[in-house]
Amino acid sequence: MNSKEFIKALNNIVEEKNISKEIVFEAMEQALSAAYKKNYASKTNVRVDINKETGEIKVFSYLVVVDEIDEGSETVDEEGNVIDVPPAINIDAQILLEDAQKIVPDIKVGETIEKEVTPKDFGRVAASTAKQVVTQKIREAERNSIMEEFADKEGEMMVGFLAMEDSKNYYVDLGRARGILPRSEMIPGEAVKMGTSIKVYITKIESTTKGPLILLSRKHYGFVKRLFESEIPELADGTIELYSVIREPGIRSKVAVYSVNEKVDAIGACIGEKGSRIGNILKELNGEKVDLIAYSENIQEFIQNALAPAKNIIVNILDETKKEALAIVPEDQLSLAIGKKGTNIKLASRLTKYKIEVKTLSQINEDGNK
Repeated sequence: MNSKEFIKALNNIVEEKNISKEIVFEAMEQALSAAYKKNYASKTNVRVDINKETGEIKVFSYLVVVDEIDEGSETVDEEGNVIDVPPAINIDAQILLEDAQKIVPDIKVGETIEKEVTPKDFGRVAASTAKQVVTQKIREAERNSIMEEFADKEGEMMVGFLAMEDSKNYYVDLGRARGILPRSEMIPGEAVKMGTSIKVYITKIESTTKGPLILLSRKHYGFVKRLFESEIPELADGTIELYSVIREPGIRSKVAVYSVNEKVDAIGACIGEKGSRIGNILKELNGEKVDLIAYSENIQEFIQNALAPAKNIIVNILDETKKEALAIVPEDQLSLAIGKKGTNIKLASRLTKYKIEVKTLSQINEDGNK
């Protein structure tokens, strides 16, 4: 193995795979140690040393000085089974103190005697034998490196490219890793094209033997939250706070916001000049309706706002403990307050954490006359 070629190849791997040089050296040393033991029937412990500057490889066998040879022992477990306990140090790697002192007079127990045993043809043998082990170690290091890069991305939004698809999933290229976007996590009704960019929300990151498993979604309520944070500077700098996001994917989302600066209108900031900011969000949501709700600590006012687009609502809190409320709406606002298939009232209830019943004044009078 040419030392210069070895160092050059090693540097290329480090740069290409974006992994630690120390990890690659450690992998190489382990692999070469295994190669020596296999090809030269070594019974002693061996240590491989690689010069990180020149690439020169040396193999050393070593013996550990002991005052008594440890051949292992036997013990009995709780069930009465006899278990062999191996010696703390490989028996072939032990040397008695009296024998060691014949070689090194002032040596002590616990110290080692080393001897270089590098074969002349070791480079050729080591290269072929170590290749598989080194490849495995490099893959492990690369997986760990990618995992570290994505470890803090869970719950975040990223932009990737649609690389592949099958009957159940889309596969999104996120740079050094590929995420899985199940078709069931797409916004209902949206169509996508391979090779185009796509915004995705990362719902889960898990380390596996094949690398990080990255699960993606566009249906998750967090996707709407991150869209708002990316489009509204006031949310990023803390001028506006996002209280909560409730979503029925593909149909309607309700986003409750409030301002910590009385001079800044939270709803207006989210809409933007001529609707530019909310327009970008709506475009990304494939026509899904978004209700911007002004959050209020006054629960009656908050419920009124949450039932948008319905207007002119009167709210009575029926039971604070059970969180029950009655919303009285004009006749022409009833269908808006309830929404198609009850979607609006359901989302408003989830947003405010109150069980909301919607009635018109005439319905209340009818109930009272029964």
